[in-house]
Formats: sequence, structure tokens, C-alpha cells
Amino acid sequence: MKAAVLYEAKKPLQVIDLEQGPPMPGEVVVRMGAAGICASDHHVMQGTAQLPMPVVLGHEGAGTVVATTAGVRNVAPGDRCILSFISNCGHCHTCRSGNPQLCLTNRATGARQFDGTLRLKDGEGNEIHQMSKIGVFAESLVAPAQACYPIPDDVPMDVAALIGCCVTTGVGAVINQPGLKPGATVAVFGVGGVGLNVVQGARVMNASRIIAVDILPGKLEFARRFGATDVINAMDVEPVAAIRELTGGGVDWAFDAFGGSVTISQAFDCLGPVGTAVMVGLAPVGQKAAIDMVDLVRNQKTLVGSYYGSASPHETFGTIIDLYRREQLDIAGLVTRHYALDQVNEAYHDLEQGKDGRGVILF
Repeated sequence: MKAAVLYEAKKPLQVIDLEQGPPMPGEVVVRMGAAGICASDHHVMQGTAQLPMPVVLGHEGAGTVVATTAGVRNVAPGDRCILSFISNCGHCHTCRSGNPQLCLTNRATGARQFDGTLRLKDGEGNEIHQMSKIGVFAESLVAPAQACYPIPDDVPMDVAALIGCCVTTGVGAVINQPGLKPGATVAVFGVGGVGLNVVQGARVMNASRIIAVDILPGKLEFARRFGATDVINAMDVEPVAAIRELTGGGVDWAFDAFGGSVTISQAFDCLGPVGTAVMVGLAPVGQKAAIDMVDLVRNQKTLVGSYYGSASPHETFGTIIDLYRREQLDIAGLVTRHYALDQVNEAYHDLEQGKDGRGVILF
């Protein structure tokens, strides 16, 4: 089967034939249907995030189960599924304490399967890793059964793929925040794939004001389609001052969907008293942010991280599918470009150029 392999950072992905080994107990074989073009993969390609190489990239996807093994009970051959990029073990401390999105066993085993082995080899016999145990830039994959979440037939594959990462990461970061109430004012820094879904999550939660901040005018206008009430181009004005002026002192909630030292500092600074800043986007490894510690104390601000929607991905998948089917979330509208697998490098070039919406590979 063909897959897109990264052998070295800052080099193009190579779409090549790989040999796929059989699934072990507790694993499934999935024929891919669609895979989203996400910036997290781009970080690995650029060397600002680290994965063992060579590796099949891609972590946002959906497909159809074609084979199962002993012990698999949650899916059967023929099931159409969203693929979670966190396959939680169910037994570690974080899983048992209600945070399976932070599974320690999944983190420890990384781009290998839970038994510590790999399922892929190239034509020269090199073992190939799978990003997040899935590696969805492939025609077929072997993955833990718990990566699979069955979906109704009326959910298209490209929609399902986006639920696998950007929709759950963005919408979940909002709807799963304890204490976020209807009528809140919200600022969103960065309105790419994740940021657009933070905007949608704020709309679902009946935020009274949703302020989108970016440096690309096209992205800001696109964000209005998904619920942004105001837009701020950070290249034209200082965003913190602009947000404070719009809201009469600062927002209740600010989300950094970009992931950077400047944007998280701005998100924190634009809060009003007792406001909360939520870090959603992944910053480059080693990057740190400056936070005003006096402001933190005197205004009782809160700064929190949100990973994969802040809660169980599978539970959030279910909520999102329900919202989508009731037309309260526009997921299809996020998809603005389709590609074939052999166009994956072109897809990432388009992402680098800041094109609106999400690109999706269709198989």
C-alpha cells in the first residue's frame, strides 16, 4: 500500500509503497477514506516538533474497518470510523482519573504500537513509524482498536476526518471548559483549522461576542461565516488594546489557537478580571511565554492548557456528531480543498500560503 513517509525534517514527504504487517491482538486494519491537512504534521516536517523517523505522518482521519483481531469488541469489519490520535490504554493514572486524552501509556509508546513494535517497512527493509499510532497519510493502516469511533452513514468521510482533530480540538476546548457560561465574551487568536472551530464552539455556547484575531484578512473574513462577531487584524492594530476597547475592559475568555509565545501573552493580557486564557495550539518545542505575574494575582486571572478538546475524545466526538447532524456545527464548510495522496506536498504548500479553510486528502 502507498503512504507518505517523512525521512528527514525540512525535506518533502515521499509517497512510496510500504509493506504492512498483520495486526496483533487488540488491533484493527482500516482502509482510509479521508485525511486532514493539519499544522501539527507541518511542525514535524519543519523540525519544530519531534517524532522518530522515518514516519508516516497524518493524525486527522477517518476510514472503514476491514479486519479485526482477538479481543476487539468496539468495532467490526465494515464500520465507518473516526480515528482518534490518542489511543488511550484505559489503565494508567490519567485514564482512570478521567483524562484519557492525556494517556500516559500512549505517550510513552509514541509512534509505536502498544506492544512497542512497528507494523510498516519500506522496500529497503527500514521499519517505519506511524504518527500517533495511526499515520493516516496512507491507503491502509493498522491501529489500536480504541482509536476507532464508529459513525453513522450520513457523516461524510471528509467531515469525519476533521472531527478526528481540528473540530474536536477547537470545539472541545470551548464546550468542555468548566465555568464557561452563555453570554461570555471570547477572543480567538489564530483562525486556522482549529481556531475556526474555537469560534464555532463559542457560538454553540451562546457567547455574546466572539472576536477573531489573525494577520491574514482572508482568514478573518472566513471566520465570520462560522460565528465571529468582530475581527481584528493584528498587522494593523495592537490586538490587546483593540479587544479591551471593543469589550470595555477585556474578555471573559481568550483562546490561543495558534500556539506561540506572543499569542498566548496577548491572550492573557486581553482578559478582564477573573478571565481565563486557554492555550490550545502547540508551540514550537522549547518556546516560553512572558506572563505578567502581578496581573495574574491582582485580577485573579487563570491560564490553562487544553489538549485534544480537554476531555475524552470519544465523548466529544459523540457530542460533535450530534451537533453536526442537527446543523449546529458547519463542518463541511471548513473543507475548501481536496487532494489525492500523491499531492500531499502540494497540500502543505497551500497550508504554508495561508489558504482559507481545511485541505483534505480523499482516498
